[in-house]
Amino acid sequence: MSRAMVSRYLAAMEDWAGARLLHRSTRHMSVSPAGEEALTRCRALIGVAAGISGRAAETATPQGEIRVAMPGALADAVFLPMLRDFSDRYPRVSIDLQVTDRLVDLVQDRIDVSLRITSALDRAIIARRLGGVGSVLCAAPALLSRIGQPETPEALADRPCISYAQLGGKTWTLSGPDRTVRVEVAGPLQTNEAYLLLRAALEGIGIVILPAFAAAPHIANGNLVHLLRSWKPAELSLYALYASRRNLPATTRAFLDFVAGKIGGSALFRSG
Repeated sequence: MSRAMVSRYLAAMEDWAGARLLHRSTRHMSVSPAGEEALTRCRALIGVAAGISGRAAETATPQGEIRVAMPGALADAVFLPMLRDFSDRYPRVSIDLQVTDRLVDLVQDRIDVSLRITSALDRAIIARRLGGVGSVLCAAPALLSRIGQPETPEALADRPCISYAQLGGKTWTLSGPDRTVRVEVAGPLQTNEAYLLLRAALEGIGIVILPAFAAAPHIANGNLVHLLRSWKPAELSLYALYASRRNLPATTRAFLDFVAGKIGGSALFRSG
């Protein structure tokens, strides 16, 4: 650094401090009392800065608590079975799991990552698509023995159906080989909690549309029957929502990458 540059920096520092920091002449230079005090304080500031930098380096290894929100059906069928692998890989990370079907406010609710199943998101939301979520129409065998299996989508209007308030409500849209049908359904229950759809279906309360990942094990063991196989409800997507792309904590990034990897390798989800 040139002498002229040093002089300019020193003048700026003295203006900032409001005092002469150095006594100087053409032959000598010494630190003034105000300069001694400023030097002590600046060394303390450097120490604080170094501590922050060191802490940032430490947190490059995923550690601490991460607060995650997701629907109960997703937590039960998908997330909990993968949690042990996550804990084995990141033993210094703990998860505070908030189970909810509503769209959370990431900042107000202090949520690091929200997993959400939906057909569309607001463009202002920062999200990572993890995969496609297929849905199936199904019911308990005991219910079907009483009401008979519907042979067409239109027949659903005369059967007891359980609707999901968050997606479509009592208007069901099904796509078949050559047409798409919208059916107005009715029944004893509508709920805003996806997990209750599954429970109600298993209890034989009505016909439901369930995410394939939630229905698959119950269809496999015979507790639910897959109906109208050639007719498909609209496909949804699973997204991970987070507050900011900048300075994403290592723990949050590790969680996102882990879940994306697990879901990307699952037959229950289509490619993200």
